[in-house]
Amino acid sequence: MSDFARIPLLLGWREAVGLRDTYGGVDGVVALQAQHLKPAVPSDTIVIFMHPMGIMHYLPLPGALAAAGVHVLTTVSRYPNNDNALIMEKVAIDLGKWFEYCRNRLGYTKVVLGGWSGGGSLALFYQAEAEDPRVTATPAGDPPDLVAAKLPPADGVMLLAAHVSRAHTLTEWLDPSVIDEADPTRRDPAWNLYDPACAQPPYSADFLAAFRARQLARSRRIDAWVDATLAALKRREGDHAERAFIVHGTMADPRWLDPAVDPNDRVPGRCYLGDPRLINDSPGGLGRFTTLRSWLSQWSHDRSHADGIACGPRISVPVLVIGNSADDACTPSHTNRLYDCVAQVDRQLHVVEGATHYYAFQPDKLAEATQAVQNWLVVRGFS
Repeated sequence: MSDFARIPLLLGWREAVGLRDTYGGVDGVVALQAQHLKPAVPSDTIVIFMHPMGIMHYLPLPGALAAAGVHVLTTVSRYPNNDNALIMEKVAIDLGKWFEYCRNRLGYTKVVLGGWSGGGSLALFYQAEAEDPRVTATPAGDPPDLVAAKLPPADGVMLLAAHVSRAHTLTEWLDPSVIDEADPTRRDPAWNLYDPACAQPPYSADFLAAFRARQLARSRRIDAWVDATLAALKRREGDHAERAFIVHGTMADPRWLDPAVDPNDRVPGRCYLGDPRLINDSPGGLGRFTTLRSWLSQWSHDRSHADGIACGPRISVPVLVIGNSADDACTPSHTNRLYDCVAQVDRQLHVVEGATHYYAFQPDKLAEATQAVQNWLVVRGFS
């Protein structure tokens, strides 16, 4: 292991002023933070990590890679630790700015995307729009235009303990027992996993199919309400009108209660945030607070552009997929779907047996994942 410097960076630019979706700062100015984890041994390759809203500076893997001699940039989007109004298309713009910085300011000739967790689908979305741009507006019809942005492409993509998309993940976790979005107490006990009146594990194939269909139907009902509400607001208040709302019941996935559903080595009755029964309606649940535009951009199953499975077939660079066999956030079906969706490229799959999502208190698992990344980088010519 080698020493590395941790260098804080700040990147800023001006954008046309439109709808305000972040708090604080100078209106029309985007300011982003990052940390350059720079080993003493020089390299022409850097790995960029970005999560749509997470701050990755001190997560285990980036630091372990830097200590092993890999040059790393941990970047933060304009939505640090707050995805209430997050727009995935703007996150792609932010990531592109760091690509330009690495090549033009830091002097790296090769850039590899490190898509950790929610950063995996972001990496595929970004790379697809860099290689084969198609998105000219957000699902709500707002800027940015990613075709006009001319995003610089990566030289390789790593999907590390990743899920297929924020939208598909939330849909798989939505509580289909919610009857009234405005009144979370009104629920159908027959579809409430945490009600004794609901079927109990092990779940039948018929129950699971009906449960998944009801989750998707709920997502589409929210879509319809969002469309109607946004249209009415724009007619009354103008193009920049917006509204925030709450999505109740977002941790009701049968796999957390039945280990036979998408089986791996996770602990039954738990998810990566704790007890799913409590997380289902807690303030810290996925997608709890959102806006009309943000719902369409990051959470809508049918409307979000940032669908890793749809974007994967559009890329042409080498891909590494790492799954963790005890992951209680991104389970094997996500790992396998990601691997399958990039069948057209040079791809590799590595599963770290017994590893949890964050490698918490698992230094041997972290070391294995680090070595897998190192080996892949070397074999693919990323020095």
